This record gives sequence, C-alpha cells and structure tokens, in this order.
Amino acid sequence: MNTGIIILAAGNSSRLGKPKQLVSYQGKTLLDIASMAAIESSCRPLVVVLGAYASEILEQHQHAGISYIINESWAEGMSSSISAGLTTLLAQDNTLQQLIIAVSDQPFISPEIFENLIKKQQHSGKSMVASSYAQTIGTPALFHRKYFDELLSLSGNEGAKHLLKQYPEDTETISFELGHIDIDTETDYNNLINYR
Repeated sequence: MNTGIIILAAGNSSRLGKPKQLVSYQGKTLLDIASMAAIESSCRPLVVVLGAYASEILEQHQHAGISYIINESWAEGMSSSISAGLTTLLAQDNTLQQLIIAVSDQPFISPEIFENLIKKQQHSGKSMVASSYAQTIGTPALFHRKYFDELLSLSGNEGAKHLLKQYPEDTETISFELGHIDIDTETDYNNLINYR
C-alpha cells in the first residue's frame, strides 16, 4: 500500500521563544532530521507543513522530493496543518492508501520507525498504528485511508491522537523508546544536548 508522510512544522514554538524547527542537534536542524528520515523511507509523497517562521525555515530547507506548503491558518491549531498536509498529499496522489503524521521536533526519528509502522499495519490489519513511549501513544502515527475524512474534519488544537483514543479497537502500536524526547522548552533542548 502506498504511504505518504506529513511532517508538521507549523507551530510558533511559543515556549521555546525561537523556531524549534531550526534548533540544531548533531549538526542538523530538527526539521532536517525528520526530513531525512522521511526521504530515506519507502514512503511517498512527502509534505512538510510550515506556518510560523515559514520564510526563515524555507531559507534553510529545500529537499528535493519534499513538497513544502505554508498553512496560513496555522494559528488555528494542529488540525488545520493536518488538513492542509493531507489535502496536498491527495492532490499529488489521489490513490494514496495510508499516511503517516510526524512532527518536526523528535530528534530520534528514523526511517526504521516509519517502516515499522507500515510493517505493523500489514501484520495486524489495524487501520491506525501509533508510536508508544513514556506511558503514552503519539507521533509518528499511521492512518489508513478510511480515516482520511475524519482527519480532514478535526478542528482547533485537536490532533490525530483524538482518533487513536476514539477507536482503540482499530489501533496498534510500535515501540519508539526515545519518542518522548521532543523540544518544547530551553530545558528540553539542554537535556537533549547533554543526552548520551
């Protein structure tokens, strides 16, 4: 089944005070890390959804094979970025069977995580597969086409996790042990830099 990826990178990093998409880890920006993981996976098409700081981010990020779109409504919440990304994916491939929603601030994301989501979907037959870490489930998460309409109709700050909670019987998980490490504050970033 063909699988696309949306990388959500539209937020204004209000708690960090600077664009976390451009924060550097081991010589790469966080958005670069997520982008390269997507490019090295078998998934296509690939879309990065920008919003706040879009022009700054675009100056540094232009990967062939990724479509960059700007969600002018990013301030309305994550749902608007999911909708913008999915609409773009479907415009590029209207036969798309499933998609993975990822975020731009998980420094330990890898192509293997994306492939594991796909494998777990194939083996389990479930229509949603989320990453499991630190007693919760979250991104990256895979959604079968049957949930596309519901993803498109999310509102406000409601993310895709809403669907995972709504249909637990149709949800499987993979382990992404370091998935809980994301960058929301300066402390998070300092902890990452000192992470061994």
